[in-house]
Formats: sequence, C-alpha cells, structure tokens
Amino acid sequence: MLCEADGERAPLFEVVARRAVTWDTRGNVGLVVGATYPAQLARVRSLAPDMPILIPGVGTQGGDAAESFEAGASSDGALAVINVSRQVLYASSGADWAEAAGREAEALRNAMRAAGAAVS
Repeated sequence: MLCEADGERAPLFEVVARRAVTWDTRGNVGLVVGATYPAQLARVRSLAPDMPILIPGVGTQGGDAAESFEAGASSDGALAVINVSRQVLYASSGADWAEAAGREAEALRNAMRAAGAAVS
C-alpha cells in the first residue's frame, strides 16, 4: 500500500519506520516486521539501523529463521528479536511433546546462530 507522507509516495511500512526513527528520542521504540516478508524486513532494517525489530512469523507461518536473522539483524548481529512459538509448541501432540519442543527450539537456535556467525 502506497501512501503520501512528507511530500513523497512510499509504502506505508517505510513511512512508519522513518517516523519511528524520528520519534525515538529516548531509545525506547521498536518495530515489528513479519518474517514472511524478508525484503521488507531488510528495507526496514536499512531505514532503522539502530532500532530493535521484533520478527514474528518464523516456522509454521512460513518465515525462515536464518533468512529473518540475516535481513533483520543490525550490522553487529544484534537488535533482531525473532519470535517462534507455534513451531515449538506444536512440535508434537504425543507423549514426547517436551522432547520434540526441545529439539525444535534447539534446531531454530542453531539456525540463528549460524546466520549470526555469517553476519559477524
């Protein structure tokens, strides 16, 4: 969705990111960008290089953990808070649910660590 703001036409998510950066005078503002839109996530990171970004949608919803980390992390590999819940919570509905959830969480952590090592 394109909108008119500040004399230019831009996607709404870009307008919000730009304004959030100017509003963040105390370092207490963050953004939320879905993992299922990695190009937009990377664009928001370029507009808000020093702002934390919460990244939901990894796993069951279709977002990739490593790709989200690479697109959303700051230049030092920080400021990307990747949220994964369904993929871990529903890893198994059987008696092995705790072990399955642990395996899933560990696999996601390892994928994000590998992506972080590539950024560093």
